[in-house]
Amino acid sequence: MAAEGVPAAQEELLRRMYEVFSTDVRDAFVPHCLAPDVDWPNVLDGVRLHGRAAVQAYWARQFAAGHPLVRLEGLRLDGDGASVVASVRQGMRDAGGDHWADGTVEHVYRFDGDGLVARMDVRAGS
Repeated sequence: MAAEGVPAAQEELLRRMYEVFSTDVRDAFVPHCLAPDVDWPNVLDGVRLHGRAAVQAYWARQFAAGHPLVRLEGLRLDGDGASVVASVRQGMRDAGGDHWADGTVEHVYRFDGDGLVARMDVRAGS
């Protein structure tokens, strides 16, 4: 899976973030990937979240309802040259095993001056 033009530090951070999301170490990794004032979408409620604690609470809510899975399919620079687009397949783990969505969505990331995720947006896959 190539990372078309994505700076190495951003690629490494995002790959690691997707690796740990569905594990028990995701909360410990948050300070290493998300800016303190991160702007994050709450897709379930259609609102924006602000700050690491709000994102962690959102994730906890998602995991209480089921076990969400994300599989990184690819990374590339967005058309603006400042954002990184992650093509992601979403799924859910339940008693019957893993169930993956048929298509992908795009997670669009902007980074702060310290190299941490400052904003994430979700859009339909291409």
